[in-house]
Amino acid sequence: MSGALEILLVAAAVLLIAFRLFRAQRINGGGRWWLMPVVLAVVALREPGLVDHAHPYAAGTLMVLNVLTGLLTGAAWAWTSRVWREADGSLWAAGSKAAGAVWCGGILVRVALYGVGASLGITQHTPVLLLGLAATFLARGLLLNHRAALLGPTYGDGSGAPQSARRNNRAPRPKDRV
Repeated sequence: MSGALEILLVAAAVLLIAFRLFRAQRINGGGRWWLMPVVLAVVALREPGLVDHAHPYAAGTLMVLNVLTGLLTGAAWAWTSRVWREADGSLWAAGSKAAGAVWCGGILVRVALYGVGASLGITQHTPVLLLGLAATFLARGLLLNHRAALLGPTYGDGSGAPQSARRNNRAPRPKDRV
């Protein structure tokens, strides 16, 4: 892959992540949440330069650490995201300020890993980053779907509104007077 294309791909991935971080997204139970991690992993695994052949063990260790960082970042992103059910029964998730802090921490760890690699003379190319991003999206998707499943289905009168959102057939309270 050419240098310009690598930069474009990484910039697109970062913009997508930044856009998706705080934006509310509908969670589809069976949806295609797994598609982006699979595509990123396939692209990463098909590209040359995944492992520096001059330092295979050290480069492999850094790659594994990058993937583990991705898994932890994705899991923390999912656990720090707000997950809720709307009145119509649809499930939604949005990143919180803590999710932003998780992302900053994940970026710092990745920069540190690249710094360690550079100090050891290990060449790390875009496929390593893409594999880490695939792990991040995979962990986030798995945990968000798990958390959404824990909310359970809505029950009630067929309106789709959760029972906790409905009144118990009481007369409406008079509004407070100012």
